[in-house]
Amino acid sequence: MAPRTKIKNVPMNFKAMQQTDVPQGRNGKHKVIVTQILSDLDQVQKGLALKVPLALLSESKEKVRSALNRATRKNGHKVATASDGTFLYVWNEAP
Repeated sequence: MAPRTKIKNVPMNFKAMQQTDVPQGRNGKHKVIVTQILSDLDQVQKGLALKVPLALLSESKEKVRSALNRATRKNGHKVATASDGTFLYVWNEAP
């Protein structure tokens, strides 16, 4: 085994914390609205679409659509979306 070289005491650039205290999981900006949409989609009757007012979205409809797409791919849920100037429409796609 090679001998260890002596390391100079250089001040750390960042603070350290216990690894057990590090938050696990990612709660993105869109988690609340995406969770609400998915919950409603689980309850809506076949053939109906949700009308999500664009004014309720804290981010653009494109960013919410992207977050919804990531979440549905992850859980295997098939949904479709459309929009106009006022609403984001979301519905369950037929299998």
